Amino acid sequence: MVKRLMVAVLALAAAASAWAQEKFPTRPIEFIVPWGPGGGADQVARKVGSLLEADLKVSFPVLNVPGASGNTGMAKLLAGANDGHAMSIFIADTYAQIATASPRWKPGDYVPLAIMIRQPSGFFVRSDGPYKTWNDLVKAAKANPGKLKVGVTGFGTLDDMTVNYFASKGIRMASVPYAKPGERYAAVLGGHADVLYEQAGDVRAMIDGGKLKPVIFFHTDRIYDVFPDVPASKELGFDIYLPQFRSIIVRAGTDPKRVKVLADAIEKAAKDPEYYAYLKQQWALRDSFIPGKDAQKFMDGELAAMKKVAALLPKK
Repeated sequence: MVKRLMVAVLALAAAASAWAQEKFPTRPIEFIVPWGPGGGADQVARKVGSLLEADLKVSFPVLNVPGASGNTGMAKLLAGANDGHAMSIFIADTYAQIATASPRWKPGDYVPLAIMIRQPSGFFVRSDGPYKTWNDLVKAAKANPGKLKVGVTGFGTLDDMTVNYFASKGIRMASVPYAKPGERYAAVLGGHADVLYEQAGDVRAMIDGGKLKPVIFFHTDRIYDVFPDVPASKELGFDIYLPQFRSIIVRAGTDPKRVKVLADAIEKAAKDPEYYAYLKQQWALRDSFIPGKDAQKFMDGELAAMKKVAALLPKK
């Protein structure tokens, strides 16, 4: 009798232990943003985090870790435990460095949970500045090669690749990196930089307020519903269409069951009307969201496009 009782107790204990192991998450999940506050990466993290909090019933505190074109935040994620209690925004600017440099991380070091937002990038100038159109910038750059300054997120990023691409076409400008979005915006508005590389949605308040205006989008077609008068790079004969994407990743080695919990919750958040309204407000692509199972395939395709552009650039 005693033996049977002990077996039953042990069975119950094992069941309770299994239940405890399966319950996830049970505490806050740190949401790393490898860029400063206020930019697109920060915005998407806070929007998604608020939706996840309502669903998973734990908090998602945002931790801004700017520096080294996103690599400082990446190092923070990879140095932590792979227990699913930390995840990070991972964007095309950081990913692009595989095409131009040798970062300390590789694709196998992380697991993508989803692509959350995709947007065409462009060059923006002060609305009250000396340059009003793309042709104005081209004339100034050719008259004074290397003098025009472009505010970028960092060297080796999509921003920097684009600036170097135009240099290879005889339109030479200088990349000036800023780790924090607010510093980059202030530099252009204050006249310390001449051009801003950005996505329109990230600076919508400044566009709506009449402070910034786009002069070119790096896209196959014009964004007719919003900026019908702004040319696309393809129509001008420039084969540069690298869009910005912002994804969410966890460290490789995270329990697949926990990965699924997070990925499923993120997909649910992406289908929320509040998130759709956010994409619309950001002037993002309507089909921005790509679930985790397809995310790496998309990223592989983007890397191939980045390497194609990098191959066109002069060797330093």
